[in-house]
Amino acid sequence: MHTPRIKICGLTAPSEAAFCAEAGAHAVGLVFFPKSPRNVSPLQAREITRKLPPEVASVGVFVDASFETIMAVSETAGLSTVQLHGNEPPELAAALHDQGLAVLKAFYVTAPPLMERASAYPSATALVEWGKGVLPGGNALAWGDETPPLPRRSPLVIAGGLGPDSVADIIRRFRPDGVDVSSGVETEPGKKSFDKIQKFIRIVGQCQVPGPIKEPFTHDEPKSPQ
Repeated sequence: MHTPRIKICGLTAPSEAAFCAEAGAHAVGLVFFPKSPRNVSPLQAREITRKLPPEVASVGVFVDASFETIMAVSETAGLSTVQLHGNEPPELAAALHDQGLAVLKAFYVTAPPLMERASAYPSATALVEWGKGVLPGGNALAWGDETPPLPRRSPLVIAGGLGPDSVADIIRRFRPDGVDVSSGVETEPGKKSFDKIQKFIRIVGQCQVPGPIKEPFTHDEPKSPQ
């Protein structure tokens, strides 16, 4: 049994990155999507990633960006991992993986791209959200109690609508390898609460999932579809 890995997403300040790393996060996320209140420029992201030790993954979140754009931003910002949060094809995930980047691909329970598509992306870790709201991402909406069991794929990351008060139940229900939180540890959109981050990490640290756990935020060999 192991504790799930933790990603704190939507950072906008170097001080947030330093705190997340010190508190025990395994990855932090930087959003490159202009419509998001957490959007940062590649140069802003670079200042944030410089505060991270090597063992904490720096994840860039993109929505239907091109291969060239993602690679250019990744180089400038110092990213180790990319998160594809739109309708990107499997070929893009594979091409990014071949460049040495770890890849997360977002899927949804209630909207396209559906979780059932995850097997078409053997080069990526599946990140699953409830899938309601206007913007790509969790939109601070909690997972519904009627959610059916998810098709098991490992590594698996659960995201969307998580927070200190809900994450233990989500881990119990879905047994993920990792959890991803953004608005659930904020005082306002784009402004993280250090108290909430610390509480979230402490609660996840008390949860157990079957092992051996597979690291969801670092580069690995392509996985066979399951």
